[in-house]
Amino acid sequence: MSLSIHSKLGTLAAQRFAKGAQASLDTALQRLSSGQRINGAKDDAAGLAISERMGAQVRGLGQAARNANDGISMLQVAEGALASIGENLQRARELAVQAANGTLNDSDKAALQAEVRQLLAEVDRVGRQTQFNGQTIFEPSGASVHGGLAANPAARDQHAVMRGLRGGWLEAAEQMISSHYGIGGDGAAISIELSSFTDGTGGTAARVVSQVGSSGKGTDLKLQIDMADFTPPNLPDGGSAPFYNDRIIAHEMVHATMARSMNWGGLQSHTWFLEGAAEFIHGADERVAADLAAAGGNAQAIVSEVGNGWGGSSADYSGAYAAVRFLHARIKASGGNGIRDVMQYLAGNPEATLDQAFASAVATRGGAVAGYTSAANFLSDFEAKGAAFIGTMNLANADTGAIGGADADGGTVKTATSVVAGSGSPTRTDVLAGFAERWESIAEGGTPRTTHRLQIGADAGQTLEVSVGAANAAALELLTADVSVNASQAIGSLDLALDYVNAERARLGAQLNRLDAAIQHLGVTSENLQASRGRVLDADYAREAAALSRAQVLQRAATAMVAQANVSGREVLALLG
Repeated sequence: MSLSIHSKLGTLAAQRFAKGAQASLDTALQRLSSGQRINGAKDDAAGLAISERMGAQVRGLGQAARNANDGISMLQVAEGALASIGENLQRARELAVQAANGTLNDSDKAALQAEVRQLLAEVDRVGRQTQFNGQTIFEPSGASVHGGLAANPAARDQHAVMRGLRGGWLEAAEQMISSHYGIGGDGAAISIELSSFTDGTGGTAARVVSQVGSSGKGTDLKLQIDMADFTPPNLPDGGSAPFYNDRIIAHEMVHATMARSMNWGGLQSHTWFLEGAAEFIHGADERVAADLAAAGGNAQAIVSEVGNGWGGSSADYSGAYAAVRFLHARIKASGGNGIRDVMQYLAGNPEATLDQAFASAVATRGGAVAGYTSAANFLSDFEAKGAAFIGTMNLANADTGAIGGADADGGTVKTATSVVAGSGSPTRTDVLAGFAERWESIAEGGTPRTTHRLQIGADAGQTLEVSVGAANAAALELLTADVSVNASQAIGSLDLALDYVNAERARLGAQLNRLDAAIQHLGVTSENLQASRGRVLDADYAREAAALSRAQVLQRAATAMVAQANVSGREVLALLG
């Protein structure tokens, strides 16, 4: 080993190790002071990038949670507004039920309507003006939520017809049939369909179809309505030209009731009786007058239609109606109850034929109808006397000729608009006592909604949409609700509005719960992400403390060695001396 003083290798090495120890000491002190393992890009370039990206996510998730809480606040305001609307609708419905009571006069009903008007005005104000942070919460337009007035007029008309059916048409028809014919359904199901049948305007407006054999009751009953002939729906009472919707329903309900109370299959060969009985329930004097005019006043031409086989023309219906009304008059003249006797016999003997009904229910009355031992006997007599009978019918007055009315039975005048009661009990869906209704589901058709997009994630596109539907008076189809004119229709309209408001509140509740769940998810995600970031970024104090101690020991050792290296030059001086 040589000795030199020019290159102090030992000193340089000791200095290098001292500097390394100082750097380790500085790093350990920095990490222990900041609590972070990465205090600059030089500490861990990749780790810094990862931790900063995670940091952005954590801060974004925190803001997203605040955004969701803002959304909850907005929906709570909306739910509170709907609760207020619901209270007003409940009060309006209460007044409508009061107005439906027969003890009130027109002045009383007008007073009730005045309060209803104010309640609906408040509903409209809340539905249009409720705001959150300066933004209107509810869709402020007047588009209808029931059937989408703006988006789907066809669905709107279907909803209107459905309200007519539930608001009185079906119930009134059943009550008329029970009162005048003495028959009723047996609880069988009947499907009510508004979109499964059409043959265009002016064709068959409605029909009852069923599965039927050569004898026995009809099964799988369906009341199918052609919306082409039910538009407009003629609300509130359905009794308006050109189509008296309520009378059409009464006609078809006669078929449905007969199908489930007697030998429907055995009656299929006597279409004149089936259609004549259905026409007689609501009267058809206007039809007879028109067909008589078309025949040049020749009543025999109408009478002869009955014996010529069923063709489905208006004259066929007129002839059938005249025949049944003639039969009704003949039985009553013999001391009977008219057509009711025939109907009750058929219902009481569900296997009987029409011929048997004539032989038992008609012939036993004696007198003028003693010879009616069969349907054929009766038709022969009607062929001979029907024209004269039509000549006695008053076709010019307001009475329709319906059973129980002024012309047929000396009762009160039953006009085209009054023959079927325009209102019923507010039962909405279960309106028939003798049938179990199966209502077709009608599309809403573009319910107007206000959508609010909430940013509930840390990244672009991580959004959640919440929405609230329109809730003003126009949207709820309550602008024309009038308890003084038709309380039952108003009850039906208010029920639909309440159903909608309740459904909207349920929807808001579901959205609120979803936002709560989203906030919880954001909290869990943020917690886990911060833990992950901490594992990348945070200092391990045990490790760094050990590193600090090691660096301090090394620094002291290196400093001592630098001093020792400086002493080694003296040995060279000794050689020179």
